Amino acid sequence: MVSLTGLCLCVIVGIAPLMWLAEIPSLEAISGLMGIAALVSVPAKRTWRYGALVLWMLCWGLLAARQALWPVEALADHTLDTEVIITGATNEKVNALRITRIGKRWLFPAPGVRVYDAALSQPACSGQRWHMRLRLRPVHGKLNAGGFDAQRYALAMGVTLRARILSAAPIATQCDLRSRFIQRFTRQSRMLAWQEVLLALGFGERAGLSQHDRDLLRATGTAHLMAISGLHIGLSGTLGWGLMRLLQLLFPARLIGWRLPLWGGLLAAGAYTWLAGAQPPAVRTFLSMLVCGALRLSGIRTSGWRLWLICVAVMIFAEPLALLSDSFLLSVSAVAGLLFWYQWLPLASKPWPAFARHVLSLAHLQAGMMFLLLPMQLAIFHGVSLSNWPANLVAVPAVTFITVPLILLAMLLTGFSQTAGLLLTLADRSLDAVFAYLRWLPDGWLALDERYLWLSFAPWPALILWRFRSGLAWSGVALATVAALLHPFWREKNSQGWALHVLDIGHGLAVVVERRQQAMLYDSGNAWQGGDSGQQTIAPWLRWHRLTPQGLILSHEHLDHSGGVASLLAAWPHMLFMRTGEEAGHYPCWQGMRWRWQGLTFTVHWPPRGRQGSGNNHSCVVKIDDGRHSVLLTGDIEAAAELEMVRSERERLRADVLQVPHHGSRTSSSPLLLSQVSPAIAVASVARYSAWRLPSAVVLRRYRERRIVWYDTARHGQITLRFGAGQPQVLSFREHISPRWYHQWFGVTPVNR
Repeated sequence: MVSLTGLCLCVIVGIAPLMWLAEIPSLEAISGLMGIAALVSVPAKRTWRYGALVLWMLCWGLLAARQALWPVEALADHTLDTEVIITGATNEKVNALRITRIGKRWLFPAPGVRVYDAALSQPACSGQRWHMRLRLRPVHGKLNAGGFDAQRYALAMGVTLRARILSAAPIATQCDLRSRFIQRFTRQSRMLAWQEVLLALGFGERAGLSQHDRDLLRATGTAHLMAISGLHIGLSGTLGWGLMRLLQLLFPARLIGWRLPLWGGLLAAGAYTWLAGAQPPAVRTFLSMLVCGALRLSGIRTSGWRLWLICVAVMIFAEPLALLSDSFLLSVSAVAGLLFWYQWLPLASKPWPAFARHVLSLAHLQAGMMFLLLPMQLAIFHGVSLSNWPANLVAVPAVTFITVPLILLAMLLTGFSQTAGLLLTLADRSLDAVFAYLRWLPDGWLALDERYLWLSFAPWPALILWRFRSGLAWSGVALATVAALLHPFWREKNSQGWALHVLDIGHGLAVVVERRQQAMLYDSGNAWQGGDSGQQTIAPWLRWHRLTPQGLILSHEHLDHSGGVASLLAAWPHMLFMRTGEEAGHYPCWQGMRWRWQGLTFTVHWPPRGRQGSGNNHSCVVKIDDGRHSVLLTGDIEAAAELEMVRSERERLRADVLQVPHHGSRTSSSPLLLSQVSPAIAVASVARYSAWRLPSAVVLRRYRERRIVWYDTARHGQITLRFGAGQPQVLSFREHISPRWYHQWFGVTPVNR
């Protein structure tokens, strides 16, 4: 026999490697591990049994990972005739679905597919069934050190395919019950100012939130309020429990017991989980409530920490890939932090007035959450909100005890239109007050760099050391702990070498030259409606890596290279700005210019001074040289300009590394240029599934024939080249920076299509 605590620890220890494995073993290897686990299970010793359980749980996690990868291995890069159920729609356009059948073959579990707001022949809503011809593609995300991990997120959510709808014919167009309920709720709240927030709080539908509101919630540290979390599920369970208690007033005494309210609460929590779209965070919360209910019904009494351990083990066993979810890790850390906080620093019980006691209790709770969750906040969001404490001190109780209960009551009484409308109006007024208060607070968002990650753990040992207060011995431990946490601050980066980073931004170009914590940028990525690469990728990356940009060289004006200029100049207005042409507000970029920066020599090799025009062939071509190694940055220069540049510059173009011109288009990378530059390494910034099908197979062959080592961001993610005394060191995100199984190149296509 094994103990319940030991069983839970085996589940967590066995499945935890999914977070760090570089690749998932084959089915044959997993079968071998299962055989070993079966053999280890035979001895009667408890230690052997625990070892066998860990192996069994490891196999369980690996099988779950293989199951998640099956759609991208079997269905990706194919065009298939399918039967689907729509699971997500915004503004009557489909954005998510599940494939239930391919031809005559039924799929279980049905793989999730993401679609980018595709319009159908009639308005789309959740629950509809369609025949669709789909072009399926595997999940693929931009991979930069410290950036948002789209591939990990997709696997955690169980949506590993993207689709382009080639044709569609309806089978059953009736919306499901949840969708009809949301439509009714939307009609009842259509005249209210905070309708989008009400939908987010009630159903987890956050697509309608404006960017301004999102930024405000982020800056004040209250974004968690807009997610369907344990708070919402718990409130719905409490409401169900209360209704059952009221119903028991009609029962004779012999029929009144404590089990019925418990079942009523679980039933209400389950119904609300379904109504909230059965999103993974809500499902995990409901699963935890089922565990607590089962323990209560069985009469098992347990401590807070043991209950936490059991719930975590059950959630991981039910959904092993939850370990890849930031929301899961944040929720688990939050509960552990609260247990730790109240155990090590309980609020002193003094005869305060009731109101003061409640305020102090809430302030004490918010302080614990703020300090102990710093590591997770920094790791996920790369910053902290300085207005977090005062914002949550008011917003959390207001939303928890006023807004959400009013929304839940409105849902319950939705058949009584006037009553439901009155309740929603009151909820809307409460949100007026909450958002007015949040806007009144100063913008408290503070972006921090990676050095602060270790320091953010300080509240945990500090609280332990403060509680013991045992004199000199603990003072030495405290000093050693502080020294260890501050190590990233007094450890200087190598000041002798330098690095060049080609960021993964999809289609476009963004290069960062780094030396002595300073940076020089070459191009700024793309722009789109509502955002750009400078704001979304480059600026956060620079801040996280503690780099101060001193200059920006813009190769040419095309949007995929200049899209982030405005955002970067707004963030660092004193940054030098260089581009071709003689317009005011920037330094010109002409052939023959030369300058020194941080000990590196920059020379411009194209375009000739006074050359008129714009476009690819006017790209500012820059060579960076440290006296031993050199890099040639070429923008989007094409063959005609390459020929002229080679004629005028000749041997001065030789470089160890070449940024592949024009993303590997067949109009560039002429044999003459490659022969003249003679690089050992080529780096291309390209997007997977580019509309222009870049890089060209002809160009790839041209580089390989010359034995030039090829790297591109579509396949390798962020590419970093480090230069020092020896040969250049090339680090790619997928192979070196973060080699994880969920970062692999999924699908089988070696060249973009």
